[in-house]
Amino acid sequence: MNKLDKQISKWLSDYLKDNNLHSFVIGISGGIDSAVTSTLCAITGHKTYVAVMPIHQKLDETDRGLEHCNWLKKKYSNVEQIEVDLTSSFDHFKSVFPKKFDDKLALANTRARMRMSSLYLIAGNTNGIVVGTGNKVEDFGVGFFTKYGDGGVDISPIADLMKSDVYKLGKILGVVKSIMEAKPTDGLWDDDRTDEDQLGVTYDQLEWAMNFNGDISKLSQTQMKALDIYKIHRAKNLHKMKEIPVFKNEE
Repeated sequence: MNKLDKQISKWLSDYLKDNNLHSFVIGISGGIDSAVTSTLCAITGHKTYVAVMPIHQKLDETDRGLEHCNWLKKKYSNVEQIEVDLTSSFDHFKSVFPKKFDDKLALANTRARMRMSSLYLIAGNTNGIVVGTGNKVEDFGVGFFTKYGDGGVDISPIADLMKSDVYKLGKILGVVKSIMEAKPTDGLWDDDRTDEDQLGVTYDQLEWAMNFNGDISKLSQTQMKALDIYKIHRAKNLHKMKEIPVFKNEE
């Protein structure tokens, strides 16, 4: 784990150079995944844009994101912070649709997609790439991401790391205490719900379920519940984790 930060940062740097690109662009949520990812990008020495884009955001989430950005800028001179409050844009977008299109989950995903569009605007102006912040549990376990939202990225440096690995890496990198101790949240809702509230289990339980390959008859009730919830989420979101189907013209 001690060498992992250097390995990932080198991998990021090599990709940028090999593709004649100049910058990394990362959305900052105030959570551990974006904090670790942005730090790994900053370590490369390449221009790194960190964007804070609240949409009806809880103040503590925004404050954590800003605290991280300030810490990162002090440590790395190649980091530039961008703040864009997208609340009014989201409200206007929502208002122009008929009221029947008011599903709360669909609107939550719209927030993620507005942020994705904003990150690509920055990347398009800086010859950059949008860097993904999803971990292995979210991206390849239960599909806990928004398609073409936080899942719309160019490169994914921590997508092969479990959530617990991301926390270990965060400790090594010196990520600020407020983020290390905060409960994970996707920041897409007006209330205080966490990722684990939405998922119904903890990340530790999901990691266990992802790796389970034993005799289910020997599991406790708690373990069976975690395994069942993992399977439900995975089955529901599997389409997001697969390649887009393409009709094959046989003529």
